[in-house]
Amino acid sequence: MKIILTSEVPGLGAAGDVVEVKDGYARNFLLPRGVAIRWTRGGQKDVDQLRRARKIREIATIEQANEVKGRIEGVKVRLRVRAGEGGRLFGSVTPADIASAVKNAGGPDIDKRRIELGRPIKSLGTHQVSVRLHPEVVANVGLEVDASK
Repeated sequence: MKIILTSEVPGLGAAGDVVEVKDGYARNFLLPRGVAIRWTRGGQKDVDQLRRARKIREIATIEQANEVKGRIEGVKVRLRVRAGEGGRLFGSVTPADIASAVKNAGGPDIDKRRIELGRPIKSLGTHQVSVRLHPEVVANVGLEVDASK
C-alpha cells in the first residue's frame, strides 16, 4: 500500500515522504495512529505542503547543526514545575516544556519533535536531554528541574 507519512516514523521516513508498506502495517498501525494517510493524486498537494513546512524547520547542513548545537549547549536551562513531597512532580516534563525553557533561557528555537527523552522526567534535579539536530549531530542539554514557589 502506498501511503504519505504525516509525521516522522523511525526506520520508515519523515513527514511528507511517500512510502510503500505492507497493507496490514498501514491499516493496523500507521493509519489509526494518524502518522500516515493513504496516497491519492489529490494527496500529492498535501505532500508538497508537508515538504515545504519541513524544509523551513529543517537544519540543512552539518555546519548549521554544529552552530545550533554550540548555542544550545552553551545555555543553562532551568525549568520550574509544581512538585509534591519528596520531589515528585505533578505529571512529567514534556518535550514542549523543554523547548520553551531553552527558548526562555536565551537559546535557539528548537522543534519539540527533535527532543529525545530516554525516560519521562518525573522528579526534581538535573537531567540530561538529547536534541537530534541533524542525523549526524546530537546536542546534549543539561536541564535543571526546580520546584516552583
